[in-house]
Amino acid sequence: MEGEPRVMARGIPVALVVAAAAADGAGMHGVAFYALLAAVPAVAAAGLGAYGDAVERGASRLHAGLWGVVLALTVTGAAARAPALAEGTVPALARSAVIACLAIFCAQAVTGFVTELRRH
Repeated sequence: MEGEPRVMARGIPVALVVAAAAADGAGMHGVAFYALLAAVPAVAAAGLGAYGDAVERGASRLHAGLWGVVLALTVTGAAARAPALAEGTVPALARSAVIACLAIFCAQAVTGFVTELRRH
């Protein structure tokens, strides 16, 4: 029961970044901007939770560090998009930031899966 809120807290920022990528793909760049903007505090909270797990339970510090990188990327992605919102375009930096976040989420999922396999 204790792990469920942690999974949920980490699932929200992932869902927001995936929503931003999907909105970009559909040409709804304003929606993508606001999804990324909403992801910033969610990513920060998930990162703090991962850091707390690393300190409290001896969990991997890698995940906490990756959340820090994702935080920097979401802030960069949202900041790069803001001036281009009125034009309806997406700067390359903003698009790259979202793709990098998705790649990090995939890496986190794979490392988590491998860790679980090793436990059992």
